[in-house]
This record gives sequence, C-alpha cells and structure tokens, in this order.
Amino acid sequence: MTKVMFLCTGNTCRSQMAEGFARELGKAIIAPCSAGLMPAGVIHPRAIAVMKEAGIDISDQRSKGIDTALLRRMDIIVTLCGNAEASCPMTPPEMRRLHWPIDDPVGDAGTEEEIMIAFRKARDEIKQKTVALIHSLDSGGRP
Repeated sequence: MTKVMFLCTGNTCRSQMAEGFARELGKAIIAPCSAGLMPAGVIHPRAIAVMKEAGIDISDQRSKGIDTALLRRMDIIVTLCGNAEASCPMTPPEMRRLHWPIDDPVGDAGTEEEIMIAFRKARDEIKQKTVALIHSLDSGGRP
C-alpha cells in the first residue's frame, strides 16, 4: 500500500476531504492520512455535509498537526494549498511531492447556497484528483 499524507493549513476541509476520498475509493491501494500546518482542531461542518452528499462520512476524522516522524514514513505528500506547499517540512528527496492547488472554500462570503457551491466545487476537484492518483498507483505509474 502507498502511504499518502494530504496537507493543508488548518486540516479542517480540503485535506480532510482528500483523506476521506482516498480511504473510501483507494482501499487496498492507499493508506491515507491528513494533517495541517496549524490545525484548527475541528472538521468544518460544511466539509462533512458535502462529503455526506458524495456518500462518504468524514465526521469521525479529526483535525491534527503534522507528525514529523509519520511524515518521513510517507511515500507521497500531497499539498492542497500554497501555504502548505511553501511551508511543508523538509522531506527526503526520494519522497514524491504533489501539489493540488484547490481553492479554499472556508471563509467564502455569500449566501448559504453560494458557500455550499464553493465547498462542492472543492470536493469535486479533490475527488477528481484523488481518483487520478488512485488510478495511476493501481496501474503502476507515477502520479
């Protein structure tokens, strides 16, 4: 199994969704985890809601910081925001690093429906990239 860590700043939304998709869709292919540079300690309720719409329950996941010992055991690090990409701790050169620049829906202004549209857009982009990652790993390719 390929060990993958999804990183973002607060570990409340994007990295949590990626972990949920990888866990559900990448069974027997990916051993996923997620972390944040400055973990908020909670999963955003709208992230939980839009993932439930997609049939995946992330409500039992928890927001956590980067465990550097765990980080060094990963095969792939995926950053989901520019801050995480720039600030991620040094990783061994043989470790693959991917960057998925997904817009952060947390903090978007607008009506409830406009905000939920932003969360769904992030969710759908993350799902598409996660499925592509799983496919590349399953076929023996490099993501």
